[in-house]
Amino acid sequence: MTEFINREKIINCFMEYTSDYDLSDPKIKLKYDHTFRVANLCERIAKGNQLSEDDCALAWLTGMLHDIGRFEQVRRYGTFADNKSIDHAQFGADLLFVDGLFEEYVKKPAIEDEKAYKVYITIKEYTETAIRNHSAYRIEAGLSEKEQMFCHILRDADKIDILRVNYETPMEDIYNVSTENLKQALVSEKVKEDFCKRHAVLRAYKETVVDHLVGHISLTFELVYPISKQIVKEQGYLDKLLNFKSDNRQTNEWFAYMKKHIWDE
Repeated sequence: MTEFINREKIINCFMEYTSDYDLSDPKIKLKYDHTFRVANLCERIAKGNQLSEDDCALAWLTGMLHDIGRFEQVRRYGTFADNKSIDHAQFGADLLFVDGLFEEYVKKPAIEDEKAYKVYITIKEYTETAIRNHSAYRIEAGLSEKEQMFCHILRDADKIDILRVNYETPMEDIYNVSTENLKQALVSEKVKEDFCKRHAVLRAYKETVVDHLVGHISLTFELVYPISKQIVKEQGYLDKLLNFKSDNRQTNEWFAYMKKHIWDE
């Protein structure tokens, strides 16, 4: 399988594809850098789970391609908000697997070469499933154990780096709000309830800008693998997000509560 996943070629294809977009745009640059980090995190999680060389390479590939739809989303709509534009996971998967972009990254062998063609189809199917499910609230039902594994690896890696992005990128830019609105916002009760239930916050419950920050923090509850949680603790971005200082006393009290209980079992 690794002979199909030529990393140099894949990286070059990705760089060529993204060269059509404005890397001086902070949103484009953010997703460009995010892509490489997620790919590396996928590989680290796979290695941490003692997967084979082939599976580690495939995990890396899902990371490299998972957000391919983001670039056109930003150009067309100027936002990462799927509910205000397009579902970036499905859009990216359609670009790759319906429109044929995937074949530029992983060469499709002749159908007559049955062994090679079977390996190619396996890579393609696992990659498509992982990408289509990477931003869903829950992965689709009916997947095989191995399909679920690649989904969970990509989802863990993406969540880990989202914590980093949310710390390193000004929240005013991410959420398109003023500092005053961010500092004054209250956390909605349903968002608090989801945190206390220790799972990701439903998008429909996010009413205020700070709800989105709590939602990103709550992604920690969804991490599947111990190695993923270890990486989060090592990086320290979660703690930095939990140190958010509001001008609103109730919001500060809630963040203190979250910081105390984020790692409760």
